[in-house]
Amino acid sequence: MIKLLIITFILFLSSFLSFAQDNTPKYSNEFLNIGVGARALAMSNSAIVSTNDVTSGYWNPTGLLGVESDLQFGLMHSEYFAGIAKYDYGAVAKRLDSTSAVSFSVIRFGVDDIPNTTELIDNQGNIDYNRISYFSASDLAFVFSYAKRIRTHLSLGGSAKIINRKVGDFAKSWGFGIDFSLAYQKDKWKFAVMGRDITSTFNAWSYTLSDRTIEVFTQTGNEIPQNGLEITLPRIILGVARSFEIGEDFTFLSELNTDVTTDGKRNVLVVGNPFSLDPHIGFELGYKNIVFVRGGVGNVQRITKINGNEVLTIQPNIGIGIRIKGIDIDYALTDIGDASTALYSNVFSFRFNLNPKKTE
Repeated sequence: MIKLLIITFILFLSSFLSFAQDNTPKYSNEFLNIGVGARALAMSNSAIVSTNDVTSGYWNPTGLLGVESDLQFGLMHSEYFAGIAKYDYGAVAKRLDSTSAVSFSVIRFGVDDIPNTTELIDNQGNIDYNRISYFSASDLAFVFSYAKRIRTHLSLGGSAKIINRKVGDFAKSWGFGIDFSLAYQKDKWKFAVMGRDITSTFNAWSYTLSDRTIEVFTQTGNEIPQNGLEITLPRIILGVARSFEIGEDFTFLSELNTDVTTDGKRNVLVVGNPFSLDPHIGFELGYKNIVFVRGGVGNVQRITKINGNEVLTIQPNIGIGIRIKGIDIDYALTDIGDASTALYSNVFSFRFNLNPKKTE
């Protein structure tokens, strides 16, 4: 009976993924894959195992069990493409007791002050720059996370996501998704599995276009968008980490993560259909748990040059961190784009505790 259920589930999953790949965009809700916290970004997003603070609400909710205060807050701001796009993150985490914790996170990626030129030409065919208006295109997510330790070395966690995406007054969508995570520790080895959009995330889009806008779209050969659903397919992240002590003052942590995507072929190290694998690795060297130096390698891609030769490119990231009296200040030099363009940005993030106290 169990074997029959497993076979039925595999057949259903394969059929669903095949249908969804043909009816959904490949990079849906991609702003939720950028990452949060300068520590993790410096480590090339290799963070689902070792993260144990308020940012765990994003990376792996089980890490919230590492919060050692009544409340912990996290903030991050970064800008990309010469300040055109702004990426902001804020979160708060709370320990409920020695075996459970919760968090609430807000993530926004937006481009503001975009000129709307659909009304630039009046009914007489004259150009009137006073008819230009401005709008914002923004992606917003609210994430509610919970973690529970069920055994000494085993923890479970999950997140519920509410997503709102807007393009001025022209288009908007609401979506809902579920994440699930598991973490296991054996001595100094740690393992984790993070399932994002594990049930698939559905965004319901609606469009409000004026007659003038529809006319402009038609005259310029643009497709007129229709109301409908946008599906984000599941992504499974596997992680393993190992920590080392170097003398009395230094520690070293290394973590390897592998993203398993289910939306067909991607330009990553291991290309498959429907599954592709994107490995990335990070490290952290700490001194007396006060100063940290971090680095990582990820975004492995195959790039075809003008001469037709194919080369393998990687994206290195670096960063540092300082912890003083319950306040963490982290910095990362990282790139959210294509590795070949090397458009690096400076990212700062902060974490601080309210009424810090260790829970036994």
